[in-house]
Amino acid sequence: MQIPEPRDPVEALKAALPDALLDVHQFRDELTLIVKPEQVTEVARFLRDTPGLIYNYLSDISSVDYYPDYYSRPGRFGVCYHLYSMLYSRRIRLKVYLPEDNPRVPTMTTVWPAANWLEREILDMMGIVFDGHPDPRRILMPEDWDGHPARRDAPLGYETVMFSFNVDEIKQHKPRPRE
Repeated sequence: MQIPEPRDPVEALKAALPDALLDVHQFRDELTLIVKPEQVTEVARFLRDTPGLIYNYLSDISSVDYYPDYYSRPGRFGVCYHLYSMLYSRRIRLKVYLPEDNPRVPTMTTVWPAANWLEREILDMMGIVFDGHPDPRRILMPEDWDGHPARRDAPLGYETVMFSFNVDEIKQHKPRPRE
């Protein structure tokens, strides 16, 4: 079996889908392709199926909330798809920026079924909706939970830690069992 020569993913993508690619970042030998959100599944399918690229493993999906300083970026939220080519031993990252109001991106489960739970986690924790997802239920938080706890503007609800010097003060606010 003849293995095709590896191709440059940036040049191949520019030739095949020129309007999908918005920007390219190279940092410490890590390549990030910033693409239009509405074309991310098309780009992922191209990177997976094109001879010379074959990014056939979705290793992770992550999301970022750039609040409060997101005005220098195209959107408040970023979703990153971390891809790996097992044939060529290369990594690449696809990134999309989403607006603060109604952040939505097409689901990647049509390209990689393993994206199911990763997208559900991002939906649950960040509130980013994946259009066309087969099972958009919460995965970590209870169904009646209000909000998305991984957002940077989510309220911090915490309890004071009990130490030997503040035991009496903490116990005043703790519920007691009825006798």
